[in-house]
Amino acid sequence: MNRKRIFCRLIMPALLAFITTEASAEDYKFYFGEGNREGYRKVSRTTLYGKDSPFGYDLIGAPKGEEPFFFSVELAEGNYRVTVVLGNQHCDTHATLRSESRRLMLSNVETKAGGTVTHSFVVNIRNPRITEERSVRLKPREIGKLNWDEKLTLEINGKRPGLLELKIEKADVPTLFLTGNSTVTDQDNEPWCGWGQILPQFLDDRVAVANYAESGEAGNSFISAGRFAKILTKMKQGDWLFIEFGHNDQKQTGPGKGPYESYSVSLRQMIAGTREKGGIPVLVTPMHRRRFDENNKIINTLGEYPDAMRQVAKQEQVALIDLNAMSKILYEVWGPEQSTRAFVHYPAGTFPGQTEALADNTHFNAYGGDQLARCIIKGITDNNIPIKEYIRKDVPSFNPAHPDDPDNFFLSPTPFYSLTKPEGN
Repeated sequence: MNRKRIFCRLIMPALLAFITTEASAEDYKFYFGEGNREGYRKVSRTTLYGKDSPFGYDLIGAPKGEEPFFFSVELAEGNYRVTVVLGNQHCDTHATLRSESRRLMLSNVETKAGGTVTHSFVVNIRNPRITEERSVRLKPREIGKLNWDEKLTLEINGKRPGLLELKIEKADVPTLFLTGNSTVTDQDNEPWCGWGQILPQFLDDRVAVANYAESGEAGNSFISAGRFAKILTKMKQGDWLFIEFGHNDQKQTGPGKGPYESYSVSLRQMIAGTREKGGIPVLVTPMHRRRFDENNKIINTLGEYPDAMRQVAKQEQVALIDLNAMSKILYEVWGPEQSTRAFVHYPAGTFPGQTEALADNTHFNAYGGDQLARCIIKGITDNNIPIKEYIRKDVPSFNPAHPDDPDNFFLSPTPFYSLTKPEGN
């Protein structure tokens, strides 16, 4: 092979990759306001994400008035610090920002006319590849899910969203990996919500949340699908792994299945794998389902699974966030009637095309997801888990015996709905 062919086949691609990477740093600064801003790429209504552009308005096109919109940027997997400047020269603004599959990053941020506010947060981007030969076994519902593509997607929402500037840069920060099922996962559509997708708003821009939880998963199926193996390819010394399973594990029957058999084996496998990579495992007991007895006390529908996890935590000397215990307190304070406001309980006609009432006693809406996520924050601080240093200073303490009033809770809904219950119930 002559020198020219060697250069074209080996050296040129590497050189182009280097040039592209260096140039792309400038491309990660976008300006949405009036006129232009030096050093920023101007975004107009015709800036659309697609095959001809690696960035631009996405999913529903350019913004229309005060309606929410989406903006995507093609990126390789990794952690990225996103800095936004919010405000409007002519009017007050009210903004809520989500990333990827509805991960909540900022909520109800307000500015006065002519004023601005700057916020930063970290978004984790990933793809399904584990090795050249192996990928995560995704479920049909995950095909096209924003969590699994190599682009960063932001949802700019709120009563009057006002995005002026957007800056994106690589972030070398610790990662909090989440494992679990539908009660933890990033639910793509309203009115469903996992606590894992609410958690990022409570943490600052020195840590990333990578939510690998998925509907219908048990501990052993999470491992067999390659989800845990994928996490291990990304895990660094000092990262965390939060492990919450139980709802789907208890449905498995047959030889070797059970709380002190396959379930405990899966927990120990994830603990050992995390420690081998220098990570820090944390166990999270599964929250109760919404089921009350005649005395308005919660009925344990999870059998011995929470106790099995408590036993593994003690034997393996792993920190334990007892979400099972906190959820019991929380639900009983709400009671049978008030608790429906935290779950997907809605009369027919609440959402487009909804002809029948929704009454789900396992899955949360945004308010319920928020209250469970606050329980997780409480568990972090009560257990003195070092990740507590990344909790935002403005996050108030939380007591499940005194939940927040749902009448005072508001999040602008994502403009996508689903009437199909998540897998696992």
